[in-house]
Amino acid sequence: MAAHLTLSRMARLGSCICRSHRLIFNRSAQRRGIASSIDPSHGLTDEQKEFQKVAFDFAANEMAPHMAEWDQKEMFPVKTMRQAAQLGFGGIYVQPDVGGSGLSRLDTSIIFEALSTGCASTTAYISIHNMCAWMIDTFGNTEQREKFCPDLCAMEKFASYCLTEPGSGSDAASLLTTAQQKGDHYILNGSKAFISGGGDTDVYVVMCRTGGKGAKGISCLVVEKGTPGLNFGKKEKKVGWNSQPTRAVIFEDCAVPVANRLGEEGQGFNIAMKGLNGGRINIASCSLGAAHASVLLARDHLMVRKQFGETLSNNQFLQFKLAEMATKLVASRLLVREAATALQENRPDAVSLCSMAKLFATDECFNICNQALQMHGGYGYLKDYAVQQFVRDIRVHQILEGTNEVMRMIISRNLLTEL
Repeated sequence: MAAHLTLSRMARLGSCICRSHRLIFNRSAQRRGIASSIDPSHGLTDEQKEFQKVAFDFAANEMAPHMAEWDQKEMFPVKTMRQAAQLGFGGIYVQPDVGGSGLSRLDTSIIFEALSTGCASTTAYISIHNMCAWMIDTFGNTEQREKFCPDLCAMEKFASYCLTEPGSGSDAASLLTTAQQKGDHYILNGSKAFISGGGDTDVYVVMCRTGGKGAKGISCLVVEKGTPGLNFGKKEKKVGWNSQPTRAVIFEDCAVPVANRLGEEGQGFNIAMKGLNGGRINIASCSLGAAHASVLLARDHLMVRKQFGETLSNNQFLQFKLAEMATKLVASRLLVREAATALQENRPDAVSLCSMAKLFATDECFNICNQALQMHGGYGYLKDYAVQQFVRDIRVHQILEGTNEVMRMIISRNLLTEL
């Protein structure tokens, strides 16, 4: 029932969006009739096609026209993200009783893929925000859910995920940020690194050490902006992801109410990993959208660019490269959607599949975008052409939410444990 209500709201609001730009895949398919093999709506239900269309429309009309400006001026597009939240994209898989859309992991993947065709960087932040909202919704008590989730789902407030530290990246269980309980507060000391939205966001979901060494000594606290002792480092200068600020988050005798702890002491690492399972699907989905857009940009360039007296589309080598790009795109999409379904169903293979999807999709989609840039020649290296931004924005997807080397560790460990 909640999904039906959300779809109605999406359709109603989506009809108000300017239609001057057609959907990126439909426009191409209608003009040349050759995009059906990579059509991302294949295999979807009618409902899924409806909210996918809303997301594609929003990406084409509200994101794509501003993508380059957000990147070059390093703008955090708060207004646009709040418009996305009005369509239900601020808490896609959060429960409806606290303002969420109550959709599935597969539905979420479909939406993030579509949005990412308009701006991968902004969509990636929206995906992190959704992950944080889900963590509070899932592991928080009634008071915490009612306090934080409605504003997060409406994107009246924005969230950041705080796990990585200067000395603990892939080895997350070795984190050093401490939280010592004094009365009804925890006193936090330490720092977090590479935090998306850091300094500009309002809610920080923080993993910290309340007990001994290792994963079992980690707890999860929600820290609100404005709390005394919460400070931020300088805004980082990044290769991509420039539409979202990245800063260190620093805690100096930062007093956080015990009431802001999610779950029990010692459950923080488990909460963090469960969040990341979905986060890996989300970030892989963002890579899919960038790759899909890049395939179409490359295809269109080959159709019009002439060398040696004919269009590049007549060059068999480039034809074969385009075919490989399309094949890897569809293979990546199928794996991501299978992993999303497994996570939704809480299947035993879900963690491994999420890791496989993140590994395969982020690697292959980056290669697709990079090849699309190569097909553009020198033009692809100019910031007037969107393909270079897709390359820059999704390169980091191979690093965050668990590096792809760690994904290989998770997958191989699962296989070897089963022997």
